[in-house]
Formats: sequence, structure tokens, C-alpha cells
Amino acid sequence: MEVKKVAVIGGGTMGNGIAHVFAMNSIPVNLIETKQEFADRALSTIEKNLNRMVKKEKITDGEKVSTLDSIEVFLDVEEGVKDVDLVIEAVPENYDIKKSVFEKIDKAAPGHAILASNTSSISITKLAAITSRPEKCIGMHFFNPVPVMKLVEVVRGLETDDETYEATEAAAKLLAKVPVPVNDSPGFVSNRVLMPMINEAIFCVGEGVATPEHVDEVMKLGMAHPMGPLRLADFIGLDVCLDILKVLYDGFKDPKYRPAPLLVQMVDAGKLGNKTGEGFYSYD
Repeated sequence: MEVKKVAVIGGGTMGNGIAHVFAMNSIPVNLIETKQEFADRALSTIEKNLNRMVKKEKITDGEKVSTLDSIEVFLDVEEGVKDVDLVIEAVPENYDIKKSVFEKIDKAAPGHAILASNTSSISITKLAAITSRPEKCIGMHFFNPVPVMKLVEVVRGLETDDETYEATEAAAKLLAKVPVPVNDSPGFVSNRVLMPMINEAIFCVGEGVATPEHVDEVMKLGMAHPMGPLRLADFIGLDVCLDILKVLYDGFKDPKYRPAPLLVQMVDAGKLGNKTGEGFYSYD
């Protein structure tokens, strides 16, 4: 099966990036949002990122225009998925929200369509079980910023068939991404390894071992990380980090995944990182 048209549900940080890379590679995209203002914001972000690429001479003005022309906005899920080969859900990292989306797209998408989730931690098998086509459900975990990062974790659920995996892998390669096969497990590989590190860094701050700046400096200079774990947590979103840790903790019942109390407090206080202007660091 060849992916010739895609629907992306959600135009936030990840969704607009996913729409951007598909459209830039000449694959038409139906971008689905709940309100026109959210869709306009997503298109504005895509255009801004394309302008940056033009300025750096990575693409031409003509390629920018062609990319934007390849994206059509829909405010109705059923209408937006009715003629596509691949649906990628990129809504917030919350099972109940994703469950509702998968129920809708299963009913409205063509029978041959692959249903993918950009989830960073939630079980693909559990999402697939909601549908009438579990063999066509898969995880497509992109990384932020999507136009820059090469990795896509391609996550097979318990019933994902080979045809679905191969078509998804081929679609990722069309985007000049590197698809890495991963079996379904809480947090997959990336967040099962990354989130305990971020969480432990937060424990260090909460217990007064070091300041956020000093924790990050140790990891950058001593471990050659390009970005410290606390700066990265702000970039990801502290609420997203907390949601992923909860999935890991619930999935494994292992206390090593228990969210740091400071992380919970900061999320409760609305200090979520870059997107709110304050997390472990302050942002203009």
C-alpha cells in the first residue's frame, strides 16, 4: 500500500510539524482542528518555519508556496479523514482524548486507511482495540521539532500486520526520516529511557542538590548532551513530561517512575515551560 494522502488531527506543536513535512514532500495533507483560530495558528507556524528555511536557502519560494498549497484545513474529523490513506492523530497525551479520536476516525476513514498515533507513551495495542481494524493501527512517534529531527519511532501494536508496518516505514522514509521499529511497551524506547533521567534531574533540584542551571551544565559538559535535561523538559512541556511519567508508573507499577513532587507542583502552578513562559527557566 502506498500513502498518497494524509490527515493530521491536531495542529499543535507536533501536528503542525507533521503536516509541514508531509506537505513539503508533495503529499497532500488534511489538517484537522477543532476551531478556525487553532487552524490559523498552525498554518501561521508552518509558514514561519518555511520562511526560515527559505532564508537559509534550504528551499525556494516556489517550494514554500507549493507546501502551503498542499495543506487543506478541516474543522470536522469525519469530513477530513474520508479520502485519505493514513490518519495521524496528534492530540494531547491523554488516553480519553485519543480514545475519542480513534473511535471517530475508525468509523469515517476508508477501510484501507492506516490509523496512526503520534503518542509518546500510550499503548498502541490499547488504542487499536477501540477500532474495528487493529491490524491497521500503529504508532508514528515523531520528535520535536518535526521538520528538523530525523527519528520516527514506528510502534507495532499486538495485532499490527506487516503490510501496515511496511507502508508506515515507507511513508517515514519519504519524509527523509529514519524509522526505527519498536514494540508496544509503556514509553516505547525514547521516553522509557529519557523520562527517568529528566525526573531524576528534577529530584536533584527539589532536594537542593543543585540549581537547574548547574544540573544542566553537568549533563552538557560531562555527558556531552546538547541540551540539559531541565531545559529539555521545559521544551517538551512539563505537563507532557508528567503525563508520560504517569503512563510509565501505571504501566510498570515500578516506583522508579514515580513523578518528582516538584514536577507535580510546577504543573499544578501552571509553570509548564516554554509554552507558558516559565518552567525551570524563564522565557520571553
